[in-house]
Amino acid sequence: MTGYRGVLFDFSGTLFRLEPEPGWFTGVQDREGRPLDAAAQRELLHRMTVPVGPPVPMEGAALATWHARDLSSTDHRGAYLDVLEQSGVFDREQRERLYGEFSDPLNWTAYPDTGRVLAAVRESGRSVGVLSNIGYDIRPAFRRERIEDLVDAFVLSFEVGYAKPDPEVFRAACAELGLPPEQVLMVGDSAEADGAAATIGCGFTRVEPLPVDQRPSGLLDAVRAAGALT
Repeated sequence: MTGYRGVLFDFSGTLFRLEPEPGWFTGVQDREGRPLDAAAQRELLHRMTVPVGPPVPMEGAALATWHARDLSSTDHRGAYLDVLEQSGVFDREQRERLYGEFSDPLNWTAYPDTGRVLAAVRESGRSVGVLSNIGYDIRPAFRRERIEDLVDAFVLSFEVGYAKPDPEVFRAACAELGLPPEQVLMVGDSAEADGAAATIGCGFTRVEPLPVDQRPSGLLDAVRAAGALT
């Protein structure tokens, strides 16, 4: 084994992707009282999963809650309920129901090569970590896929009190792996959020957060190209 001794993986858009079921939007209407069409559903998904930057206009307390969304479950819920309301979901019960669907870890779909990559990294003698900006526990998604045991450390922002791109969250993740930053590769879909790992000396490689059926081997290809797998 040469080069990196550990690999940190982002969650959303890297290992798993949120792909809503059509039934989630049953009864949800736009401003004119029409059911949300496919384009509106895709835009709502984008706004609920964008890695950085407010997806709707915000100011004051709402903006403060947005910036704190990944540091506590309460702020996460408040921020995304606001996003849903500003996105045209005016009925409170519908907002609560949609947030429940979006924040259920069992509603996330693993990319086809996720399990294979985690296993290969571990088999190569390297440590595996999952580093996510998130306001709820994502471990059940890994448990369902029977890959939780392939992860040496879960570093979740709402549990550690830091969120990407804050350098402290990368330091915390490297410490969990017991490795210096220069021996750790960060894999993620956001150059701004995940790529900030480079500020403390980690390597970084980016994957495209494509729909699951459009990225059969993108994660494997990226990790190999970065030199973390032979």
